[in-house]
Amino acid sequence: MRTLTAVLLGAGSRGRYIYGPYAEKFPNELKIVAVAEPDDERRNRFAEIHRIAPEHVYDSWEKVFDQGQIADVMIIATLDRMHYIPAMKAMELGYHVMLEKPMSPSMEECIELEQASLRYKRLLVVTHVLRYSPFWSGIKKCIEDGELGTIGTIQLTENVGYMHMTHSYVRGNWRNSEETSPMILAKSCHDLDLISWLMNQPCTSVSSYGSLLHFRAENAPEGSADRCINGCEVEKECAFSAMKIYIQPPEHPWARYMTNDLSQEGILKALKEGPWGRCVYRCDNNVVDHQVVNMEFENGANASFIMSGLTQSGTRRVQIMGTQGEIIGDMDKGSFTLYRYVSGEKVEIGCNVEGDGHGGGDDRMVSSFLRNVRQFDSNPSQGLTSATASLQSHLIAFASEHSRLNAGQAVKLSDLQKKGQMSV
Repeated sequence: MRTLTAVLLGAGSRGRYIYGPYAEKFPNELKIVAVAEPDDERRNRFAEIHRIAPEHVYDSWEKVFDQGQIADVMIIATLDRMHYIPAMKAMELGYHVMLEKPMSPSMEECIELEQASLRYKRLLVVTHVLRYSPFWSGIKKCIEDGELGTIGTIQLTENVGYMHMTHSYVRGNWRNSEETSPMILAKSCHDLDLISWLMNQPCTSVSSYGSLLHFRAENAPEGSADRCINGCEVEKECAFSAMKIYIQPPEHPWARYMTNDLSQEGILKALKEGPWGRCVYRCDNNVVDHQVVNMEFENGANASFIMSGLTQSGTRRVQIMGTQGEIIGDMDKGSFTLYRYVSGEKVEIGCNVEGDGHGGGDDRMVSSFLRNVRQFDSNPSQGLTSATASLQSHLIAFASEHSRLNAGQAVKLSDLQKKGQMSV
């Protein structure tokens, strides 16, 4: 097996905790030979771990392209609005690309990326990691084996969890759609992709409702302050207190995304000075905290998706209703139940993967990408989550947001594409 070399753009959470560790665990498969990251400490630490030559350590992604193609693949894990240009440049230079979702906040750019991957004959794999997990791939196999007959309805719920909601979508990087993407695209294109994949047919029409219900200035309790650490009289009674979320020794599961210094002093300093210490009712957030999407598919089947950040846990629950059987599953539990109508059988299928927030999908996704790259010259497969496969879920997300902003008006996907550019 040939070891593939990679350039990583963005050594944030995905770069540091998914792609970097994969190269460490499987050095015979992947070696990261260059990194671009604007944060000095993250960049230098990543370069040290992977023994990257100084001339291939960059403080901006733009500088990576000055020397032409320097590796086999490029992994793009930058923020949403920094995906399109480097992905286009990478494919033009000859890189196969793994691109973090969403592809772009612009519908036109998503379409152009998909077309460019075909034109340049490059792999452009979008990180819809859940398709690779045993839970969702197990459900897909049951459908393909004919266990459910014809699917009539899929109901999928994404419980974001209030900690994830406040960290990422109220205080954090994805709080404002004008800077990144709306939440239905940034967070839930995973789920729209799953529905599209399981249905295995074109989505024809979409309608959606949702709003920013709770994390607004008018809901701030009396006695609250601009920052949780700054004399807030109700901090101890507030479920969303930054002190509760970020000071969780010894693992500090959320603080590690906020600061590189996980000492108590470092965390307190970040809460005093950075965005994550702000009161959740006094941020510059504008993305929804709950949304529903209804979808109709080509053969008349339909799907309903519910996303909510107002939940205790962060899990996904699914119910798939067919003419011959039904599946009910909980991803957090790592199991689903298959009901067979004819025999009356109830089959419990376990597929839990401990210690992986995406149910074992992360490593499987990277492994699949590298395998497809090695085989590309002789077998040019676009991969399980190619830009072509991913485009429908992005279009559903664009249609959903358009519908939500227009009082739930139904949007036909055929009409959406005819309108040309749409940024959300």
